Amino acid sequence: MPVDISSFGPRLETGRLILRVPEERDLEPLAEAMADEETARHIGGTQTPPMVWRSLCGIVGHWAMRGYGFFTIEDKASGEWLGRVGPWFPHGWPQPEVGWTVKREAWGKGYASEAAARCLDWVFDDLGWESVVHLIHKDNIGSQGVARKLGSKNWNKPVEVAGFGIIVDQWGQTREDWKARAG
Repeated sequence: MPVDISSFGPRLETGRLILRVPEERDLEPLAEAMADEETARHIGGTQTPPMVWRSLCGIVGHWAMRGYGFFTIEDKASGEWLGRVGPWFPHGWPQPEVGWTVKREAWGKGYASEAAARCLDWVFDDLGWESVVHLIHKDNIGSQGVARKLGSKNWNKPVEVAGFGIIVDQWGQTREDWKARAG
């Protein structure tokens, strides 16, 4: 019998978005996003639906093991799946991250920065994190823009993403930086 995974974490909201624990119904839109070369270019490349299934199960497992993980991003008005965002700290990561992936059709509308800002509030206020990173490929100009909008800076500490063989820059900020920005 399936477990009710919605109880693994909170439901967060912004003015336009709902952030919720991923469910099996997210598989198809996530697979579409991960099949898009442009969307997947800087996060390990495209994936087949069976690989996306495993990834989605890993995200749900992360929630079960760590008590936090990627949220599904939904448009509040339409219920449309827009992407994923959230705290992430799998084995081999340099430190806890808030990351994001938004489907290409939703780029340029502020969804990633809106959702990530809500996640930063949550990780600093509720999870008690002292700092956060965003692992961003040097060619991913869009995600660099999101990080800047959040107030994060490139820490000039390149790191290899465990299991992916990709070298990325660590962008980030401290809780104090985030609170000073909001204050």
